[in-house]
Amino acid sequence: MQKRTIVTISIIAGVLLLGGTAAVAGPIVYRDLIVGEQEAAPTVTAAPRATDGASGAIDASDLSGEWTATDGSYAGYRVDEVLNDTDVTVVGRTDDVTGTFTVDGLTLTAAEITVDVASIETDSSSRDAYFRDMALRTGEHPTATFTLTGPVTAASTPAIGEVQSVTATGELTIAGVTREVTVDLEAVLNEGSGQVAGSIPITFADFGVEAPNLGFVSVEPEGFVEFSLVIAPA
Repeated sequence: MQKRTIVTISIIAGVLLLGGTAAVAGPIVYRDLIVGEQEAAPTVTAAPRATDGASGAIDASDLSGEWTATDGSYAGYRVDEVLNDTDVTVVGRTDDVTGTFTVDGLTLTAAEITVDVASIETDSSSRDAYFRDMALRTGEHPTATFTLTGPVTAASTPAIGEVQSVTATGELTIAGVTREVTVDLEAVLNEGSGQVAGSIPITFADFGVEAPNLGFVSVEPEGFVEFSLVIAPA
């Protein structure tokens, strides 16, 4: 993982250092040349099936068991700055993500995702330092977590390479504060692995974080936590 997230304010330090440049160069130059184009919101990628004439259909019982997040997974946030009425989107990401999932046929019965928030990076190391030290106080709260609180059942048995959409409810913990959230997910089963991607809309104040406003630049009060998880049987 639109307005953005976990990191609300990681932004202020970068603003302090880049603010002078932005004021001189102008908000559009700041957006287009200094911040630049940001990565798109995460979506799943359906790998091509082997062309052996098979339908790609699977037995739901084959999905049962423990799954885990593997290499290629990432998580982070997306947030909008507003500089003199010009929207500037900032994305921070880390691949330091772990996740465990329990599946019973077509139903996800348990899941927990943990993100090392101190390792989230944007295009500005100064912004990142503020995020770690001031916004989320990662010395006290080094991780953010999402824990599933209710089962999620697929509408039909998935086929290899077929993207499905589901909605999950769980508890999101950021900076030591836990809130119930709902997240829309995309999921796909590929050969030997799967992928789950989604974004969770949040309001910074709900997690005890105040979006900064420096007059010439401010951060929107809402954002998104984003994630893309490559999963495989444990």
